[in-house]
Amino acid sequence: MRPCHPFGSLPGENPGCVRHTRPRVDSVAGHPRHATRSPTLSSHLPAQARGGSDPSPGSGLARFNALSPEAAHAALLHCCGSARWAQRVAAHRPYPDSGALLAAADEASYDLSQADLSEALAWEFPPELEPGASYAALLALRAAHSEYERTFGHAFVIFLDGHTPGEQADQLLAAIRRRMGLELDEERAISADELRRVAQARLADLTHWLTSADGVSAAEFGLFAPVG
Repeated sequence: MRPCHPFGSLPGENPGCVRHTRPRVDSVAGHPRHATRSPTLSSHLPAQARGGSDPSPGSGLARFNALSPEAAHAALLHCCGSARWAQRVAAHRPYPDSGALLAAADEASYDLSQADLSEALAWEFPPELEPGASYAALLALRAAHSEYERTFGHAFVIFLDGHTPGEQADQLLAAIRRRMGLELDEERAISADELRRVAQARLADLTHWLTSADGVSAAEFGLFAPVG
């Protein structure tokens, strides 16, 4: 069965397809959502916050801290497709608060090697748009994204939060066209920072979802893996 296009179906298309997209955390499920990047990458994750209170029992963060190593690693791969990133963030549990978790995720993102970044980018799919994009916008997005993938070898990564559903198609198309003119190294650096922002948003979604999740297993986190 052919894959569905991530930007949605055009009028008259056969809907029988497999969606090659990530589910949302809040439906056993998160999908993508540039703070200034530090010019010098740290060689270590930030130390655990000193003197902070433990997360409240039953909170999403407390449950994340209590996950088995396998389940935590699987969940974190849902947030960023680099195995090294997931291992580092999981290994520094328990986190005293969400700020410490997000700071650790940022440091792990900044410290990705080029091989780690390639691994994570290869795992990405284009961001899904909310329903309502016009036929012309969907056609233009498909063409632009296909050209982007041919040029850079991976899906376009962007953090889209802050834009209404009606603005997303125009913002995404403008961003693809703008970044198509960049040199490979420059675009790779931007993609890395967008991926960092996306990973933070997915972590926030994950801890929110875990607030209402009971008995989560590594097998259940397998549901987060992309289809295909």
